[in-house]
Amino acid sequence: MFVTRQIPAEHKDLIHDVSYDFHGNRMATCSSDQTVKVWDLGEDGQWNCTASWRTHSGSVWRVTWAHPEFGQVIATCSFDRTAAVWEEIIGEYGKGNQIIGEYGKGNQSNWVKRSSLVDSRTSVTDVKFAPKHLGLQLATCSADGTVRIYEAPDVMNLSQWSLQNDIQTKLSCSCLSWNMSRMHPPMIAVGSDDASPTGGGKVQIYEYNDKTRKWVKVETINIVTDPVHDIAFAPNLGRSYHLLAVASKDLKVISLTPLSTRDAPIAANQVNNNKFTIKRVAEFTDHESEVWRICWNVIGTVLASSGDDGCVRLWKANYLDSWRCMAVLKGDGTQQQDMDRLSGLASLSQQPSFNSNAQPDGGVSGSVRSIPPPQGNMNIKRNSGWPNFNTKKDQGKAYY
Repeated sequence: MFVTRQIPAEHKDLIHDVSYDFHGNRMATCSSDQTVKVWDLGEDGQWNCTASWRTHSGSVWRVTWAHPEFGQVIATCSFDRTAAVWEEIIGEYGKGNQIIGEYGKGNQSNWVKRSSLVDSRTSVTDVKFAPKHLGLQLATCSADGTVRIYEAPDVMNLSQWSLQNDIQTKLSCSCLSWNMSRMHPPMIAVGSDDASPTGGGKVQIYEYNDKTRKWVKVETINIVTDPVHDIAFAPNLGRSYHLLAVASKDLKVISLTPLSTRDAPIAANQVNNNKFTIKRVAEFTDHESEVWRICWNVIGTVLASSGDDGCVRLWKANYLDSWRCMAVLKGDGTQQQDMDRLSGLASLSQQPSFNSNAQPDGGVSGSVRSIPPPQGNMNIKRNSGWPNFNTKKDQGKAYY
């Protein structure tokens, strides 16, 4: 069951990004009207705008929340070539760019600009906070092909951000995503909206090297050759591989499996010295148009995508790693019926049923089926003497 609700955002231009906080109780939107709005979920289930302010002098492309361990902090990026960090101060008046709105019961919500990152010479197209275990770090990418990594040395002083690394991708950058895994080195995927068909792969994977303290390109995903609008690593809760979703003219799900140590000598003899085995596990054209935004659920099992067809589609893989669309939400808030699922249920209803009281010869019994079960391997290992075996004699044997 899906519940949809329309929110009168009252933005005066196109909304480019919507971002939820860690708990899902707060939401931020940004628009070409150069403003950002913060919304809080009330006890009545309604979203209330608690702050709205002009953040940049150009279109605001992206907005993102930091982990609540660092406070109520958001970051924005814009066409005006800057990225900004904002912090909410409850019941206090700050100086400079601040916004006052209702928050909670009678309290004042003040968003203060803590820092403005002005290193880029072109439009800053995406901004993302790093996973919490990496500290308070921020990554930005620009149309000039540069990815910059910033860090706040003192989490209590968000006005100080130092540029740690800058990565030259040699392609116009449109989006980026951090890998959330704690079990692997820090990793960033960068997507490009370069329309040149001769530019090669439009997705690059960078990994942080502790020895050199630099970010190194470890992969270029050549199976993605169309301009990329969004990219997202799936949360990794114990997988031995990484899942990466890519939104372009279609939707792709790609797995990156780290090469094992026994494969390392083979990889060392290769020219590219790849560190991952790349596999396209799914590709969908159901939107029949450009796919603009994608997002994983908190455990990385369900993928949501939105496109120019005005629909949000939810995707999920079964235990055989076969991906399919599980739901379609239209722009008007209604749910589109999944015809494949309905036809599958119809075919099941037409199959002959088993009668537990019928015998093959037409008689009646309490334990015989009228139709034998389909042949196949049940994947059940039993002792050769099952079910007549001696418990004492076979004690200690491994039957599975």
